[in-house]
Amino acid sequence: MNGLLIVDKPAGCTSHDVVRRVRKAVGQRSVGHAGTLDPLATGVLVVALGEGTKLVSHLQSDDKRYEVTIALGAETDSLDADGEVTETAKVPPLDSAMVEQALLPFIGRHPQEAPKLSAIKLGGTPLHRRVRRGEDVEAPVREVELYGAKVDEVSQEVLRLSLHCGKGFYVRSLARDVARALGTRGHVKVLRRTASGPFSIDASLYGDQMTAHAIEERLIPLREACGALRRVDLNDEGVSHARHGRPIRPDVIVGEAWRDVSPDEALALFAPDGEPVALGRRVDDGIRVVRGFTTAAPDVVSP
Repeated sequence: MNGLLIVDKPAGCTSHDVVRRVRKAVGQRSVGHAGTLDPLATGVLVVALGEGTKLVSHLQSDDKRYEVTIALGAETDSLDADGEVTETAKVPPLDSAMVEQALLPFIGRHPQEAPKLSAIKLGGTPLHRRVRRGEDVEAPVREVELYGAKVDEVSQEVLRLSLHCGKGFYVRSLARDVARALGTRGHVKVLRRTASGPFSIDASLYGDQMTAHAIEERLIPLREACGALRRVDLNDEGVSHARHGRPIRPDVIVGEAWRDVSPDEALALFAPDGEPVALGRRVDDGIRVVRGFTTAAPDVVSP
């Protein structure tokens, strides 16, 4: 199977657990995922199969949408309900206007301190592993972007927010920071990803109901999966160049729209028959092939 599967990840399992379930169901090794979800979190996990795994690194930067419930009054070491309480504080009287005001500094691009219990690597080792073996580590501060935040519920116990954010954004960190801005402490109680780039929860397959038949029915074929990237059409000569990894000259590209694309943006190169042949990036004099697609059968996992 080649393409993408949108899985509604259940709570209590890791993103890699979902990948293992898909591998077992379809008997195929070439399975990966884009955009890790914490075990506590549920919702959209983009799983790639076969040739679709070549899209994974290009889907990591997609924007995400979340619905989060923040428990007030206590902060944990993991910044979510799976962690141990490290601090407590009284919750002052709150209303929606106060929460909206507290959120304002976090809208747009801003520096965010990542959770110490995270998969971010320091010297090749994930931070959570270093912390759990007793090392004193500094959580990195990185620039992230929150496009929008809507306040859905406010009480003395919880806040419920709908978020639209960019790559690398930690909802757990926002829960910590917003609670502190409100004069208390907080952690993520419930987290659900409702969309990742163009892929929404409406098209998902529930993670506990995966069979080969169900996966085949819901699989987004490679030509549609590549629709998540900028499309560039080639003529027959261009297809030949792409399949052999040669530079793609302007005279074998259909149209001129590719010239306005950022060199950092991934391009999906299509043949005249509508099938994707390769991934590429714009260079000054054309397009450089990054990876080619093949229809070769993937490795099969022994029963």
